[in-house]
Formats: sequence, C-alpha cells, structure tokens
Amino acid sequence: MGLLRAGRLASPSRGVLQLLWLPLLLLLLLSSGACRAAAQGDTEVPTLYLWKTGPWGRCMGDDCGPGGIQTRAVWCAHVEGWTTLHTNCKQAGRPSNQQNCFKVCDWHKELYDWRLGPWNQCQPVNSKSLEKARECVKGEEGIQVREITCIQKDKDIPAEDIICEYFEPKPLLEQACLIPCQQDCIVSEFSAWSECSKTCGSGLQHRTRHVVAPPQFGGSGCPNLTEFQVCQSNPCEAEASMYSLQVGPWSACSVPHSRQARQVRRRGKNKERERDRGKAVKDPEARELIKKKRNRNRQNRQENRYWDIQIGYQTRDVTCTNKTGKAADLSFCQQEKLPMTFQSCVINKECQVSEWSEWSPCSKTCHDATSPTGTRVRTRTIRQFPIGSENECPELEEKEPCSSQGDRAVLCATYGWRTTEWTECHVDPLLSQQDKRRANQTALCGGGVQTREVYCTQTNDNQLSHLSTQKDKEASKPVDSKLCSGPVPNTTQLCHIPCPVECEVSPWSAWGPCTYENCNDQQGRKGFKLRKRHITNEPTGGSGATGNCPHLLEAIPCEEPSCYDWKAVRLGDCEPDNGKDCGPGTQVQEVVCINSDGEEVNRQLCRDAIFPIPVACDAPCPKDCVLSAWSSWSSCSHTCSGKTTEGKQIRARSILAYAGEEGGIRCPNSSALQEVRSCNEHPCTVYHWQTGPWGQCIEDTSVSSFNTTTTWNGESSCSVGMQTRKVICVRVNVGQVGPKKCPESLRPETVRPCLLPCRKDCIVTSYSDWTPCPSSCKEGDSGPRKQSRHRVIIQLPANGGRDCSDQLYEEKACEVPPMCHSYRWKTHKWRRCQLVPWSIQQDVPGAQEGCGPGRQARAITCRKQDGGQASIQECFQYAGPVPALTQACQIPCQDDCQFTSWSKFSSCNGDCGAVRTRKRAIVGKSKKKEKCKNSHLYPLIETQYCPCDKYNAQPVGNWSDCILPEGKAEMLLGMKVQGDSKECGQGYRYQAMACYDQNGRLVETSRCNSHGYIEEACIIPCPSDCKLSEWSNWSRCSKSCGSGVKVRSKWLREKPYNGGRPCPKLDHVNQAQVYEVVPCHSDCNQYIWVTEPWSVCKVTFVNMRDNCGEGVQTRKVRCMQNTADGPSEHVEDYLCDPEDMPLGSRECKLPCPEDCVISEWGPWTQCALPCNPSGSRQRSAEPIRQPADEGRACPNAVEEEPCNLNKNCYHYDYNVTDWSTCQLSEKAVCGNGIKTRMLDCVRSDGKSVDLKYCEELGLEKNWQMNMSCMVECPLNCQLSEWSSWSECSQTCGLTGKMIRRRTVTQPFQGDGRPCPSLMEQSKPCPVKPCYRWQYGQWSPCQVQEAQCGEGTRTRNISCVVSDGSPDDFSKVVDEEFCTDIELIVDGNKQIVLEETCTQPCPGDCYLNEWSSWSLCQLTCVNGEDLGFGGIQVRSRAVIIQELENQHLCPEQMLETMSCDDGQCYEYKWMASAWKGSSRTVWCQRSDGVNVTGGCLVVSQPDADRSCNPPCNQPHSYCSEMKACRCEEGYTEVMSSNSTLEQCTLIPVVVIPTVEDKRGDVKTSRAVHPTQPSTNPAGRGRTWFLQPFGPDGRLKTWVYGVAAGAFVLLVFIVSMIYLACKKPKKPQRRQNNRLKPLTLAYDGDADM
Repeated sequence: MGLLRAGRLASPSRGVLQLLWLPLLLLLLLSSGACRAAAQGDTEVPTLYLWKTGPWGRCMGDDCGPGGIQTRAVWCAHVEGWTTLHTNCKQAGRPSNQQNCFKVCDWHKELYDWRLGPWNQCQPVNSKSLEKARECVKGEEGIQVREITCIQKDKDIPAEDIICEYFEPKPLLEQACLIPCQQDCIVSEFSAWSECSKTCGSGLQHRTRHVVAPPQFGGSGCPNLTEFQVCQSNPCEAEASMYSLQVGPWSACSVPHSRQARQVRRRGKNKERERDRGKAVKDPEARELIKKKRNRNRQNRQENRYWDIQIGYQTRDVTCTNKTGKAADLSFCQQEKLPMTFQSCVINKECQVSEWSEWSPCSKTCHDATSPTGTRVRTRTIRQFPIGSENECPELEEKEPCSSQGDRAVLCATYGWRTTEWTECHVDPLLSQQDKRRANQTALCGGGVQTREVYCTQTNDNQLSHLSTQKDKEASKPVDSKLCSGPVPNTTQLCHIPCPVECEVSPWSAWGPCTYENCNDQQGRKGFKLRKRHITNEPTGGSGATGNCPHLLEAIPCEEPSCYDWKAVRLGDCEPDNGKDCGPGTQVQEVVCINSDGEEVNRQLCRDAIFPIPVACDAPCPKDCVLSAWSSWSSCSHTCSGKTTEGKQIRARSILAYAGEEGGIRCPNSSALQEVRSCNEHPCTVYHWQTGPWGQCIEDTSVSSFNTTTTWNGESSCSVGMQTRKVICVRVNVGQVGPKKCPESLRPETVRPCLLPCRKDCIVTSYSDWTPCPSSCKEGDSGPRKQSRHRVIIQLPANGGRDCSDQLYEEKACEVPPMCHSYRWKTHKWRRCQLVPWSIQQDVPGAQEGCGPGRQARAITCRKQDGGQASIQECFQYAGPVPALTQACQIPCQDDCQFTSWSKFSSCNGDCGAVRTRKRAIVGKSKKKEKCKNSHLYPLIETQYCPCDKYNAQPVGNWSDCILPEGKAEMLLGMKVQGDSKECGQGYRYQAMACYDQNGRLVETSRCNSHGYIEEACIIPCPSDCKLSEWSNWSRCSKSCGSGVKVRSKWLREKPYNGGRPCPKLDHVNQAQVYEVVPCHSDCNQYIWVTEPWSVCKVTFVNMRDNCGEGVQTRKVRCMQNTADGPSEHVEDYLCDPEDMPLGSRECKLPCPEDCVISEWGPWTQCALPCNPSGSRQRSAEPIRQPADEGRACPNAVEEEPCNLNKNCYHYDYNVTDWSTCQLSEKAVCGNGIKTRMLDCVRSDGKSVDLKYCEELGLEKNWQMNMSCMVECPLNCQLSEWSSWSECSQTCGLTGKMIRRRTVTQPFQGDGRPCPSLMEQSKPCPVKPCYRWQYGQWSPCQVQEAQCGEGTRTRNISCVVSDGSPDDFSKVVDEEFCTDIELIVDGNKQIVLEETCTQPCPGDCYLNEWSSWSLCQLTCVNGEDLGFGGIQVRSRAVIIQELENQHLCPEQMLETMSCDDGQCYEYKWMASAWKGSSRTVWCQRSDGVNVTGGCLVVSQPDADRSCNPPCNQPHSYCSEMKACRCEEGYTEVMSSNSTLEQCTLIPVVVIPTVEDKRGDVKTSRAVHPTQPSTNPAGRGRTWFLQPFGPDGRLKTWVYGVAAGAFVLLVFIVSMIYLACKKPKKPQRRQNNRLKPLTLAYDGDADM
C-alpha cells in the first residue's frame, strides 16, 4: 500500500519513469519465479499457511481507566480459508492475542465527549455523466467534511475514539450539500438621461442603474452602472472658468496648546486684577450677592461633572483646482473673500460608566417547582455622558437568572381556584308566561340549575384543612384573580330535584264477612266487615313515603262475627227418597272451611260454625213438570242497607217441559219461578282511620346511640329524633267519631323515629387584601379615591346554623397620595464665546480684535417640577431629550452690524388674515454704518400671519352597535343568584365626531364645542318566547281492552321572535298544535255482558193437547260495569265488546209429556293446545226426566266438535308495546322521568284479551316494563356581564375602536332560549389628532464661500398632524402640539439635522448617492427556498463630468447585507410584438420589475429575424423562420438550393353565393392579391390555390386530389360499362322468386 500511495503521489513525470521501469520489472518477475522454483526444489517449507486474527474483545479489568486488558482469537489458516494446526504457521510471525486497553466506566461520560469541527466548504462530487447540463436547474451536488475527535473535556486533550463510542456512536463525518447555480449580478433598467453637465458648449449627460441582486456562488460581476454620452448646448458666450475653489474636510477637533492656554489664562487674570484694583467692592450686600453667585456656579460645576465640555478648534484646507483635478495657485480662483479655514468645535467624549454594582438579591425568595428561577440585577451609573460621539452609552442594567438558596428556601405561595357551595337547585318553569304553577315554585321538581361562585386563593396556606373540625374557622382569603392560572371551574351546573311519586292504590276489594277484630282474641259479639285496598306503586317524597296515601281499610260494625265459616262449593245430584227413581229427595252440598279473607283453611277451624244442611229437591217423574236448576244469585242491588235502601239478590229458574195431562205434577205459577233474598244487610255507616301529616323531627334525648354523625339511607345525619302524627276515627261522609267505632288493632302508628340533619353554620373567607389605591400620576384621574376589600360566603347556613351576619364588603378612602415626581431639565446661562486661538487665526481679519465666530457651552441640571434638585439620572429617564449643551456664537467685530435680540411677536386679535410682528433695533456704532441700515440685508421687522380659529365638525366612521345604558356596577357579594340581566330595551348608538380647522387639519374635538360623539336612540328588541295554550284534558283510552294510547294537546298562541325560546315540535299537519301521547291500559273485564236465564220455549205450532214441539226462547242481555262486588250498574252497550255479546234468542224444542228431558248443555271442554283439527272438544248434558217408555230413550247427551284455530280454539301470547315517551311527574318540567310499556295478552286472531288467559298458560314474561329516562332541560342561555370597555385600538386618529365582550357561562339546551349572536360590542373612540415629528427634505449640499469640496446639508424637523389613515398626508402644525411627544423620528431617538456632504468640483469623477436597499431575495429553485438565507444589496454608480478625467474615476461600489423576510423571485424573458423583422426582448422579474441579467442566456428569444440573403424578390417577405416567403395570392418558385426565385400570381376561382345574381359566371380571372377586390362583401368567396410549397415542390394535397380524381374516374367508367352491358335473360323457373329492383331518382342532391 505504501508503494502505491507513493506512486500515486509522485511527480507528473512518473509516466515516463513507469515506461522505463516496465522491462526491468518483467525481468525481476521472471528471475524471482525461477528462484522460487529452485528454492522449492531445494527446501520444502510450507508457505500456504497464514496467521488469522479475530476482532479485539471487550476491555476487561478490575479498575476503570488505562489498566484493562482485551484479547482476541488467533488461528492458523490455509490460503484457501480452512483452519489448520498452529504448527503449520511460522511461530515467529504469530500476532499477539492480548493487549492493554482503556476500560470505560459509566462515570467517564462526564469526562469524555465528541468534539465536532465545523463543516468545511462544499466540494463538488465528480459527475457520473461527462456531459455538462445545458442549463443549471438546482445546483451541483457536493460533499462537505468535518473533523470529529474524542476529547477529555477537563484537559482538552484527544482520547481514543472507542471511549466516546462507548456512550454515543460517532457522529457523521461527511454530509451531502448543494452548491447552488451560479447567480450573475442582476441590475435594474437605466434611469432617464440626466440634464447636460454644461449649460453651454459641449458637455456630458449620464444615466444610471442600480444593482438588484449581487453576484453569488461564482456568478459573473456587475456590468457598468453608468452610461454617458456627449451633449451639445448653445455655444458659450464667454470662456468658462477652468478653475474652482475647493474646500477640504474639517480636521479632527483639537485642544489648544497648553502653553497658549496658559498665556491666555495669565493675560485674563492680569486684566481682572487691574479691574478689581480700580473697582474695589466695599458694599457688604454686593459682596453677599457675589458670594451666592459663586456658590451657585460651584453647584452648577458639580452638576456639570457629567459633561466634560472642552471647546477646541478644527481647520481645513482651501485649494484652487483646474478641470483636470490638478491643484493651482489660489490666485487663479478669483474670489474676494476666501472661505474660513478654522472654526470652534467641541472635543468628542466617549461615554464613561462606573463599575458594576453588587448583584441584587434574587427576585425569587422561595422555591417553586414549576418556575424555579428568578432574576437578579446589577446596575452601573454614567460618570461621563458622551459628547459629540455617535456611540451611545452601554447598558446600565444587567439581569441574569437565579434560584432560591437550596433546601432552606420556603415553598412559594401557589394559587388555585376555589369554589363556594352550590346553591340550591333552582327549577325554572318552561314557558313561564302560561304556567299557572309559577306562583308555587317550591312544588316544582325535575331538572334545574344551580350556581356557585369562583374565587382565587392561596392553595398551600393549610387553613382549610381545619374546616372539618373547626366550623367557625375562616377559609383562605380571596386574592386577585390574575394570580390564578388554568381553567376556571364551572359556575353553573345542571341539577335535579327528585319529583314526589304520588301514592296510587288499587280498587276496593269486596266487603268481607263479619269477623272479629282479632281472631286470636275473640271477645264480645261485636265485629267488623272489612274491605281493603293496597298501594300499587312505591311513593316517594312528600312527608315520608306512605304518609300521603289515602286510607287502605274501611270497616262496618256488625253483629255475631265469626272468623271461620263453611262455604258451599257445589250441590250434589238430587237423590230421591227411599231409593225411588223419581219424586222428592235431597241434595247434599260440598263445603270447604274458609277464613274471613276467603282463603281455604283446615276444616277443624270451622268446628264451631253451623254446617250447611242438605237441600230438598224433586227428581221429576215421566209425567211431571220439569224445571231448570236455579241460576246463581245476582249481585246485590245495594252495598249496604239503610232506611230507604235495602240490598236484594235474585235468582230464577225456567220450565223445561210441561206435565202430562194425567197424574203428573203441574208446573208452578210464574211467581214460584223466582226467589229473592236480602243481602248487605249491614247499615251504611262506614268507618276508617284517618292520619294527619308527620310533624317536625324533634330531637329525642333518650336516644344516645346516635350522638355522632351517621348516615341513614345515604343521608348524613347527626342524631335521631321522633316524629308524631294525629290519627282519628272518621265516619264516611260525617266526620270524626269516637275511636271505638274503628278497629283498634288496625290503628296506624302515631310515632316513628327520624333523622336530624347536621346543623351547618355560615362560613365566610377572611377579608381579601385592600385593593391598591389608583395611581395619581395619570392625567384626568380625579374624583374620590377609594380602596375596598371583600370576602366570600363559602357555606350558607342550614338546619338552624349560625346566620351570615358578617359584612361582606368594606370600603375606605385612600390616603392622600404623595406627589408624583415629574422632572425637567434646567438650563443655565451660556458661558462666554470661545474663539479659535489667535495663533491659528494669524492673518485673518479680526484675529487681533478677538472677534468672529466661536462656540459657547452652558450647564444643565435636573430639577423636580417644584424646583427641587434631583439626580441627573432621573431626568435622563423621565425628562425627555437633553437640551443643547453648546451652540455657535459670534463675537462681533468692529465692521459687523450689531442688533438687539428679536422681540416677542405681537398678540393676535383673533381675526383671520391678521398679522403679528416682532422687531429688533440696531445697536451702538452700527447705527452709523450704511450697510447696517440696508433693510433688505438686515430687516428690523418680521411679520407672520395669525392662526385662524375657524373650526368645523363632521361625523366620521360608522355607527356603533346599539348599547344599553350601563347600570350601576354592583359588587357581587357572597353567593350569586341566577337570573337574566336586562338584555333589551332602549339604548344609544354613537358616531364619532372629528373637528377640523380651516386648513383641513385635524384638531381636538373640544375646539368644535363637541364631546366627541353624536348620540342617537335605538331599540334592542326583546326576545319573545313561544306561547302555547294550557293542556287539554286527556282523551279516553283508545282501546277498551288491553293497551292503547290517550292524547292531550296544546295550541300555538304566539310564535317566538327576536331569539325567544323556540316552540316544541309542532304537529306537521297544521303547525299549530303540540301533542302529548301516553300509553294507557283498559281492564278487559271492566264492562261485561250479563245474561238472564232463558225464557220458556214458546212453541211455534202449539199442540194444545200436549203443549210441546219446536219453538223459540229469548233472554235479556245487558252490558254492565264490573266491580269487586260483581256487576253493579247497567251501562251503554257500546262499552262492551260486541264480538263477545251473547245471543238474545235461539230455537228450542219443548219436550212433550213423557219424553226424555235433558238439562242445559254444560260448558265445552278445553281444546288441547296447540290447536289441531284432529283434536276435539266436548260438552254434555244430564237427563233430568226419564221417558215414560223405553222406546223413547234419552238421546246421547254428549256433543263433540273438532278444534279449529281461531274458531273455537285459540293460541295466546304476550305482546309488549313500544316504549312510551319519557313521562315526567306532573310537577316536573324536565329531568328524570320514566318510560313505560304495556303487556297485552293477544289471542291468535289478533284480539286483545284479559291477561288471565296468558297467565293461566304460565307463559314466560321477563320484560322490563319501566325504564328511567331523561328529558333535556330547556335551559336558557346564560351570559356573563359585559366586560369593561377595552383601551382604544388606536392611540389617535379616526378609526380607533373600543370593544367590550361577554361570554356564554351556560349554553342553552333543549328548547331553552338560544344564545344571541352579538357577543362583542364596539363603539368608536373620541377622535384625537395624531401628532408626530417628521423630517423635512435634505437641502442640496452647500459649500460656503467655495464652489466644491466638503460642505454640509441640512434638514429641519417639524410637528405634523394626521388622522391616522395611510392615505392622509401629514400637515405641519406648530411645534407646541408635539411638546408631550418624545422626540423620535421613524423610531430613532438620534435626531440628525445636519451632516457633511461632498460637492464635486467641475470635471470631477465621483460616486453618486447609495441606492436604496433592494428587496430581500432568497436563493430558490422552482419557488422553493434552498435555505441559504435572504440578501439585500445597494450600490453607487460613477458619475463622469469630463471625458479626459475617466482615469481618475473611483470604482463603482456594491454593499450587501443579510435579511430575514425574503421572497423567491423568478426571472423570465419577455418579448414585444414583431415590428418588421425586429422586436424588443427583455428580462423581467416575477414582481414586474424589468432587469438586466437573471434570465438564462441560452433561452433568450430572437430579437431579429432578418433573412440572409435578403428577400429582394417582388411580393416576398421574411418569415418568422427567417426564410423568404411570398405574400398571400402568390406561390413560391424555389431554386435547386431551396432559395426563393420568384413569386408567381395564383389564378382566382370565384364561387358564387346564393345572393349573387351573376351565378352563371363560368369564367375565372386573375386578381392581384394585394389590390382590394371589386366584388362587394357577401357576394362571393375567393379561394387561392397554391400547389407549390415554399421549397418549390408540389404540396401533399395536390397528390391527394390527383389520387381522388383517379378513383372517381375509374368508378365512372365502371358504372358506364355496367349500364351499357346487355343483361342476360332470366330463367323461367326463377320468375316467381325474383323481382326487378327499381331505383327511382327524384332529383335529390343527396342521392
């Protein structure tokens, strides 16, 4: 490798050496091969084995650092790669398998780190393709490298890379980079030509351009920025001067020589001594005055230690130069008075500051985890203020972060939001305008809103931790809300007042038998008949569960009570006596023992009861009359018996067959067919216990087990008390009676235990700190100054706790504030005028006199507004710009004119157009000098127009929003009550007024006697809610059996408007009704059909002898209301189900005497389910009378029929209805409710039937029938109060606005009133004029008393007013308006009103002024920034005045600076339309600026298209392709070398149009193509046929036409041949099949 590297680094002549070495190397190789072969033959040493090594292992060792050891594997391998024994390799060349190393430990991470060197310049990578791109698109890819070393940080010495790699991989050594495309210099267009440099004779005029973008990345430099040309003016009358007087720049300000200064001082002292000697002061008062003056001067000198003002002098050269720039003798420059070569000046002094003070204590004196650092400050003061220096003083204050001292620091106060308790839930009734319950809001329940107050408090003061044990301990005091950060907790929330569930009871049961009050204690002979009902739901609310339920038990006193009795179940068959077949007999009753509730009990319990005796009966013999069995007793006609009422029951029987004529027992008369018995014989005096409401819970001292806080039913309680209630016996419809009338054992309880809730005292926070007193330094801040403090109720009293009697708000007057210090500069008298030393003046006139121009200084001090002394630092901070410390002065010479100072201007009388004057007078010897009396040179009076006081006001801007008058802002004390604030009514809107003077300048509105606004009343319409009627009554249930619906409705009375509460969903049909539909259930047995027994069968054809045969019988069928005691009263038939109505008449057969008589048919047996036609049901009848002879045997008394589905057999199934809507309590508006659904039993034919049919089948029913639900509460939108008006958006001008905002504290929900859209209001600010300081234009460069050289230019500063809009040009006003404004122009405090400039001499070549900075431009590709940053440029062009001085010209200048807000610009070629063979081509930037450079030269469009050779042939022209072409109407004839030979005229074919009357023209004529056609417009179209192309060859279309014509010719010939050819005769046998084809031509052109 070393040889190769050396070879690679050899000199350029190594190629020649290689050629010489080549044969020698060949010889060497051959000889070495021979030698090796010989050696192999001599000694057989194996050279095919090599040592191989593995990588070094990890550094191992006991200690960290350089004492470690690392190992590696070493093995012997054959050259082909397989491993072999170590002995095959040379042991001498065996590599080491271990070495010392540096063991890295974790703590080395602090000691070692990678050091990253800077990236070096981007170097191009050799391009793979040798061809260079025609144009650069993005740039050239490159690579840049950097050095990376591992260093030991503390010693800054390099270390092994492996140490740093242990902790962090080695960073990248190289990276790709981009060398952007070369960017050439881009310059603007040239300006217009300047005026001629000379007014007569031959001169120069120039035009310049400036640099738009500098050359970058190796681009070409900028072209000349100046062009000039010779210009000729009128010939000069006199010869122009060849020489000019030139002044040089002023030298640096110098201090007079100390020796000269000493002499001057000595001379001055001598004069003073002489003066004092002549005028000795002997007056003690005068001596005191002098002493005071000296003290004051000494004080001023002390104040002036900040300004070390030294007045020195500076000089300049005055020379005479000719046009070529060479110096000449001053005598050549003919001028009476030469410029001054010296002047007084102020020695520049740099700012001097003191040493830094000690660091202040850290602003953070406590420990805070979130922001652990504070700041500390150190300051320094100015010892020497700068004089004449452009460098400002350095920073006088330095801050740095600091942290509180370690663990000893106390924790910082942290602040957080706290909330008061929620207020009670407040239910706002929906549509309150119509709700009659509004008056009784306490009864409302359901969803509501509760509020609380939020305040900020210190969270880590540990006060609130004691609240649970010390109830009267005050909570943390509220602090300023600005101290709390984070989201503010909600101040409103939805809540729910549980609605009381009203008690619902079942219907009364039937009256029970007369029973003892207590069957276990059967005393006396007095008992009660009872009827009961039970609670069907779980009532809640009210005064405790069942307290509001009606009585559940009614009693009637009765005699002879019994607790158990026998009850007959059925009668047995009639058994004739003595075992006969017919005749009188008995029926035995089947009985069971029942208790007073009708429940079957053990028969032993009825041992004391009278057992029913057998009933006498008759079994009819064959000839006897046959009667039916007695019907069941009807329901009792009255529930009780009184004087006028008596309960009766009826039963009846009918004749089934008449008796025979002989021997049979006759049928009884009709009265014997009916029986009546008394029932409900008890008197109509019903008694029941009536309970009063439970009383207040009173503490029960006897109960001691509940003396601590306890929870019972989830409620917190502190003790157990007792409640009592009144219980009385009441007789129905009469009133209270004695308690013995009611059953004592069933008396309700009168006492029960209850919970006493804990007593809650009022808890308030401690007072907040006093609010700060308002600062008195603000202008217009008058009025009473007060400070306040407040506290917040965080727990309201309850259950007899201590009331909130403490005051929540305190106010006190502020103490008289100390005077606000305002500061001002005090200027002292100007010192004497200091002249340039006489040694410098020498030959100048007046030097010996001690007169001429000089400079004088003065002292300035800092004063408080009241005149007291203040530190100079205060004035620097608060008193505005420093007054001038020095000024130019003049000590008049003998020849100078001297005047008094100007007087003040005279006063104005206020009239417009009036003038005011000021005067001065000539002083001393000047009165005698004629030149001083020249009023043109030295005016003694000056006049000035008086300001006019004419003002006019006019409105500006738009009207504000309608703003309601602001009520008195009240402090929200304690708990906030929710309520709508006034949001509508009469308000005012405002428009700003502007006041202008007669010159159109904006002035204060007070000058127009206006308060700044026009006010106009306006109305904010109040929102009107939707208004509905009251609910109608509920309709009947839609079904008489099973589940249906009932409906009620409201009607729309008034629609909402102006953002009122919207209507609920209206009926989609008429949009005027709101329905509420709820499910209902009708008992299927509520109304039932009741039938009387069948009448006697009326035989149709009466056999008078036998009175038997077929006939008809009838019965009464009535619809009756069913009750617990049975059917009670007759009702309309439509209430019963018509499908179930029993028959009222039927055919019948009256048996003849001695025939068999059968009883009525018994009930059908049940069909087996599921219904199946193969199954059947039966009914049977019993023979009552046997026939007389066996021949008339009784028929089979069993009927059978198949079970057919939906005819006589039915399936039953449960059906669940849909969920109802959410049903609320009657008193609730919204909130929690219940959704219900109904369970129906449905027959297989779809009919709803009584639930018992499904229950008997034992069908499964596991549906949930009730479900809780929520009706969204109609919450009105709640808004915060309006904030206070903001500061004006503009400090001055016409467009300023003040804004106030409000926020939504509770969004609307459901049908609540929506939030208004207006959440922000604005009103205009009072118009204020915008005053500011503004520079005037720079004056031309002026060189005093010379033609060229170093001069000065000046500008003034003036106070201007504008209305703040960008299109308003500022107007100058008096400077007094800007007195309150800091002297800043365009953001710069450094005011520059004068600066040096250079006036070029005639013939000089010089640089013009700097151009303005160009736009900030980025380096981009396709509009994408490459990240090189923005750049701006400015330039100076060379101006030449004389051609022969070109060699003296300076270089044009270019200056760049980086910038931030850059943009991407593109450059593209633009071209004008062709004018002949030329056009203008230029480059344009994407923002429309025309430039030179920037566009790619390779893509530049042609600007010239002239042909070579030129087109000299007649009617030819040069085309865009730079080829000669013929004009329209001529065809080109080309030569063999493809050049145009001539243009030949093309014959013209005129095709006539429809309107052309000369449509028969068949000739063609040639028309000159350039001459206008004589054919009128619209008469015909002219086609020019040009068969030859520009190259002289036939055009393609000519070949196409020729081919088409040939095809057409062949076709015509073929058709003629076919037409003329004789057709063959058709064969006869085909006649009947083929028909001739005829083509008829009707002249259609399309055929």
